[in-house]
Amino acid sequence: MAEKLIPTPAQTVGPFFHLGLARPEWSDLTRQNPAGQRIVIEGRVIDGDGAPVPDALIELWQANAAGRYAHPDDRQADKPVDPNFRGYGRAATDNAGAYRFVTIKPGPVPGRGNSLQAPHLNLAVFARGMLKQLFTRLYFAGEPQNADDPLLSSLDDASGRQTLIAAKGVEDTVPTYHFDIVLQGERETVFLDL
Repeated sequence: MAEKLIPTPAQTVGPFFHLGLARPEWSDLTRQNPAGQRIVIEGRVIDGDGAPVPDALIELWQANAAGRYAHPDDRQADKPVDPNFRGYGRAATDNAGAYRFVTIKPGPVPGRGNSLQAPHLNLAVFARGMLKQLFTRLYFAGEPQNADDPLLSSLDDASGRQTLIAAKGVEDTVPTYHFDIVLQGERETVFLDL
């Protein structure tokens, strides 16, 4: 009797990664009370049809309030390391494609040729159907250093630059920034080729 073959599901990534990597506590980078201004980042991951992506995972990594990364390759001796800030987090999207981080506003970091970069968050997006994660950045609306940021300045398309700017929401006790990630189509987020 021949063995019946069962085809492998057509998923390229997941849905199982969501179960193994979604850790709600990782979305709060302020749990150890780091130095700096506490902020909230919230938004949605949206597909090319404008529908929410309910099983995406967003990774965030960033500098501390002084502009130094919690990484051995960051050798900015003039900036302090914050032992209470790991600078890394993850947030899973819910059924509406929504995600949320609580973190601190990062300080500016040096870029190529020691040009100063505007405060930003580095993001990676993982989702079903994507062979590789997508990389992007989140900049803050109203930040004076945005005008001189090397990455933002390199984008000729003003509408493309806008996809990297998080809108400041109503300020309650903690400033909130809204940042939707559009995977393709109209208003597609600018993704970086890393």
